[in-house]
Amino acid sequence: MDSTKKIELTPEGRQRLVDELAYREGEKHDEIVERIKEARGFGDLSENSEYDAAKEEEARNASRINEIRQILSVATVVEAGSGHDLTVSIGTTVDLLDEKGATTSFTIVGTTETNSLEHKISNESPVGSALVGHREGDQIEVVAPSGRVRKYTITAISR
Repeated sequence: MDSTKKIELTPEGRQRLVDELAYREGEKHDEIVERIKEARGFGDLSENSEYDAAKEEEARNASRINEIRQILSVATVVEAGSGHDLTVSIGTTVDLLDEKGATTSFTIVGTTETNSLEHKISNESPVGSALVGHREGDQIEVVAPSGRVRKYTITAISR
């Protein structure tokens, strides 16, 4: 991970990382240690696939723990603002109307929190970066990676 890159998280996103870290350092770690202990009991470690699998999982878990610690050490938590004159920023939910009359809604989050199934898009994505800083009623154009231009009107912004 590039440690010079600015990482922004919503309070909820930070809490999810804190919870995952606690799980990986506690319950998950204990499960892996137990699997390694059981696999050692199967005998010769040079041909013990259970032992190898458990050691690989231990390495993956340790890697993710280090990644989460790094994110939390450099991340800035973006608190929700208030007021009627909201601009699009991390933590806001934006309702959009496209040129065909279809509506869609996105929540703008930091890059580590994106989840397309929950309509959470990064502030660095094409749509997210085009929206940041705009207000309700603004019209924006987004150039998709394919080169196609899409036009949207911001119909609502909420926290």
